[in-house]
Amino acid sequence: MNIHAQEIDILIVDDTPENLRVLSVMLAERGYNVRKALNGKMALLAAQTLPPDLILLDINMPDMTGYEVCQRLKQEEVTGTIPIIFLSALDQLQDKVKALQSGGVDYITKPFQFEEVNARIQTQITLYRLQKDLTARNNELSNALQELRKAQIRLIQQERMAGIGQLVAGLSHEINNPISFIAGNLKPAQEYIKDLLQLIQLYRQEYPHPSPAIQAAISELDVDFLVNDLYKLLGSMQTGVDRIHTLMLALRIFARLDESDIKAVDIHEGIESTLVLLENRLRYNNIQLVKHYNSLPLVTCYASQLNQVILHLLNNAIDACNQAKTEPRIWIETTQATADTIQIRIRDNGPGISEEAKSHLFEPFYTTKPVGQGQGLGLAISHEVVVEKHKGRLWCQSLPETGAEFIIEIPILAVGRL
Repeated sequence: MNIHAQEIDILIVDDTPENLRVLSVMLAERGYNVRKALNGKMALLAAQTLPPDLILLDINMPDMTGYEVCQRLKQEEVTGTIPIIFLSALDQLQDKVKALQSGGVDYITKPFQFEEVNARIQTQITLYRLQKDLTARNNELSNALQELRKAQIRLIQQERMAGIGQLVAGLSHEINNPISFIAGNLKPAQEYIKDLLQLIQLYRQEYPHPSPAIQAAISELDVDFLVNDLYKLLGSMQTGVDRIHTLMLALRIFARLDESDIKAVDIHEGIESTLVLLENRLRYNNIQLVKHYNSLPLVTCYASQLNQVILHLLNNAIDACNQAKTEPRIWIETTQATADTIQIRIRDNGPGISEEAKSHLFEPFYTTKPVGQGQGLGLAISHEVVVEKHKGRLWCQSLPETGAEFIIEIPILAVGRL
């Protein structure tokens, strides 16, 4: 790396004016931009006001030693990476070690040869600039990687939403038609069966003494049991049809088919549709659900994507409840946090989340679940939807063994188009 002296700004710190003058003249003759400070306080002020490329620092100074100045500079973000070369008449090994331990990069004993000083300046400036360049490149790569991961998350989310839409549309078409046929014919079938049973009952009243063959058939079939059970079967069929209708409606609300991407919706309706889809999981795991819905205005949002976030958080809560040491329980609370925002809080009484895990929760591909049980994308996608799409916040409150609570906070009204 070619370094031009005119581009290098050097701060010399020495309490002896003659030393300052001699060294500054020599450096200026080589083309360096030179600034001077007679004590530690002046050096700190100069470095913080306009950070130099390199500092030449004396050790023995009144009020504040060179070691103290160096330590103070290294503690500040603005000056922490500036290379510092100590210039001192102290030539003991412990002095050099102390200088390097305080943050110096080099140590030159007085009296010195200027060519040696110049060579060491050039070396440290080269290393300093290479390090700055490497840091900048690393930051660029880190930013590019983050953008790549965000793009990957968006693509996965888009594919999921498209898949859900196609699935729900297909199910609606393939299931609604036959279910509507069954539901439409079930009531007439009930009426027909009722008429037939009444006819049989009337026949038994009019002919209380049937032939032996009919009597044997009645005994074998247990007609009274069949009559009672038939009504139960018809009732179960009606319950099944109603359940399918409820699920299909919940799916349509969940996926928000035939609606614009963004619109004002009832948040509670979306939560309830999600709970319908999770009803079997909740019942199978014997999880008690506690809901506390406060009055909320209609919220302008991407409803289907927000429902996906709620679904993921509830699924995670169910998984956590499987490890609960007490009766498994999930709390859902909604509230208007401010005049402009609403909150959805989902809490469980599972084992909780450690501080270490919390710091990585929303990173793509990070998961605390066993291998094969999680891809580590759910919370990353949820964060993308809430923070990037809705300009809201998503965070977690948890302590080990006390359960975890995830809070969604989004604006009530979209600013322009989200």
